[in-house]
Amino acid sequence: MRKLGIFLGLVLAAYFVVRAITELFVLDFGAPSSYANAWGGPSLAGVLTVHCGPGFLAAVLVAVGFGRRRTKLSADTRARVPL
Repeated sequence: MRKLGIFLGLVLAAYFVVRAITELFVLDFGAPSSYANAWGGPSLAGVLTVHCGPGFLAAVLVAVGFGRRRTKLSADTRARVPL
């Protein structure tokens, strides 16, 4: 059950990251009317926060999770190897 939760979390994180990256290419930064009615609008900072913030947060959380797992695995390996 835990593996299913991790898998679903990674799928959701991947969605947020891809959405954040595509949002940077879809927005027309030179035309405020293109994002004025979007969530977080009418300011560009608000739109980028709402649309790219979850992707950035998901990327950070996934990186931290993999870092912790890698540290835990290396600590387990060192504990098993006799000196």
